Amino acid sequence: MRISANFDGGNIEVINQDDINDVQLAIRPDVGGEFYQWFNFRLEGEVGNRYLLNIVNAGSASYPQGWENYQAVATYDRQQWFRLPTEYKDGKLTIAVDLDCDAIQIAYFAPYSYERHQDLLAAVQVHPLVSLEHLGLTLDDRDLTLIKVGDGDESKANIWITARQHPGETMAEWLVEGFINNLLDGDCANAKALLDKANFYIVPNMNPDGSVRGHLRTNAAGVNLNREWLSPSLEKSPEVFHVTNKMKETGVDLFYDVHGDEGLPFVFLAGCEGVPCYNDKMAAVQQKFVQALKLTSADFQTEFGYDKDEPGKANLTVASNWVAETFQCLSNTLEMPFKDNDNLADPMSGWSPERSIYLGEASLTAMLAVVDELR
Repeated sequence: MRISANFDGGNIEVINQDDINDVQLAIRPDVGGEFYQWFNFRLEGEVGNRYLLNIVNAGSASYPQGWENYQAVATYDRQQWFRLPTEYKDGKLTIAVDLDCDAIQIAYFAPYSYERHQDLLAAVQVHPLVSLEHLGLTLDDRDLTLIKVGDGDESKANIWITARQHPGETMAEWLVEGFINNLLDGDCANAKALLDKANFYIVPNMNPDGSVRGHLRTNAAGVNLNREWLSPSLEKSPEVFHVTNKMKETGVDLFYDVHGDEGLPFVFLAGCEGVPCYNDKMAAVQQKFVQALKLTSADFQTEFGYDKDEPGKANLTVASNWVAETFQCLSNTLEMPFKDNDNLADPMSGWSPERSIYLGEASLTAMLAVVDELR
């Protein structure tokens, strides 16, 4: 038996692997030590054997409630992901693997690799409406890349989409891939209509350092980027620093910040109702967008989610709140589950890259429903 996480986005530490019925593992914390929950590793063993993998530090993970009713994901071919029998008990997460091939990859959620990220950038740049802009470097000297889609007409609305501020929330970049591919589909009437009225600015991976390092939530400095928007710095949060500077240059009429939630098994929005500038017009556009997304995606719901901030009490260090207050625009955080969507459960795959992609396509249609009211 061999266990390895020495690859892009890998994260696991082997404590003891002498007994296949009690393989003891631990998740490596993010830089800074405050957060951990993401794991991603490869197991090689003997076909036909059952391996019981025990993540012994699961009980002190960032969101232990996220382990309740959670099932780990796995793949043999790095294409199709499925769920493994998983149990959380007495602070330990136990994953059962009946090995069908020589090697299996196991992760917290289906990874979106840095290589796939580069493939996405390369693929979309050949479209005549797409250009790539280098916004700056991360702390590990990786490129922070902006995808611009549109003709730059200043009379059009400016729609911004960001994903993976928290790098372990890989479903966010899967959604962005679905959104962009739909937006660039010449046979999609909704995409054509939306591009007639809007320019797009998309950062598919806000935290490439954390992604490659196998972090759950922070960048290379151990900083949670989604608490840096009020005063970002080149020293701690260059990713946010560069994006906010570009936003001030273009303006923002709609902002969509894409995330995943460890605990809640639902798809939901967190709006900006608590920002000081929130007014009747912003509320009306928000309600219309919510209703449109409910119509376009049966995965989306409004019964479960975060409590709304009290008027004027929103945390302006959070991206969607800072953008709403700065540009007085429609601004939302979209959350997807790591587990399954309890409204439409799928025991084999749970919430998946495919469903994230479809939600990206649905998001495009919801944006079309409100684009005329953004300015």
